[in-house]
Amino acid sequence: KIHSRPGRALFDRAILRRAAVDSFVKLDPRHMIHNPVMFCVEVGSAWTTVLFFSDPTVFAGLVTLFLWATVLFANFAEAVAEGRGKAQADSLRRTRRESTAYVLQSDGTVLETASAELHVDDVCVVEAGQTIPGDGDVIDGIATVDESAITGESAPVIRESGGDRSAVTGGTTVLSDRIEVQITSKPGETFLDRMITLVEGASRQKTPNEVALDILLIGLTFVLLVAVA
Repeated sequence: KIHSRPGRALFDRAILRRAAVDSFVKLDPRHMIHNPVMFCVEVGSAWTTVLFFSDPTVFAGLVTLFLWATVLFANFAEAVAEGRGKAQADSLRRTRRESTAYVLQSDGTVLETASAELHVDDVCVVEAGQTIPGDGDVIDGIATVDESAITGESAPVIRESGGDRSAVTGGTTVLSDRIEVQITSKPGETFLDRMITLVEGASRQKTPNEVALDILLIGLTFVLLVAVA
């Protein structure tokens, strides 16, 4: 859902609620110091708040209100930008947690277990409509697999035993037929786990225009502080 409808995901209510909370959490000076301009605004907001309570006036109240609104809105915008990545990681984590594995036993029976409890060389039976519980190789059968949750490609692919089309990824969905998958990755080392780690640890690189604007704003803020002092 997040992959196919980025516009709706960006303004999802859950993301906005989390961003609203994070906008207050980000008021921590240890976080704000990484943005010198907004840190100066926060310091100014705190100082005008002290002045307002020591000598309440309408002007001091309005200035304090506008300054805090500026800081909170900047934090909110940053939190919304980060929200998509967090929502993507939550979606992947939920897919991993809710996946059920049907492990083929030596006597031919199938044991239902959580995908997190799979071990290397376990053989899982996956039928149409079910999610592949872990990374592995198809050792029996042929099926069409929807890998859009992982690759973003909407067209299904064919996976079959033998050859170079036998590898399957945990979290993808079998659309037709039945296959037997031999698990090749340990829990915590699957492709899905690596994706979650990458999404959570990703940091967006600023464009040259953003870097130049930051330098300009920091310079103007410094000049303004000197002038006011």
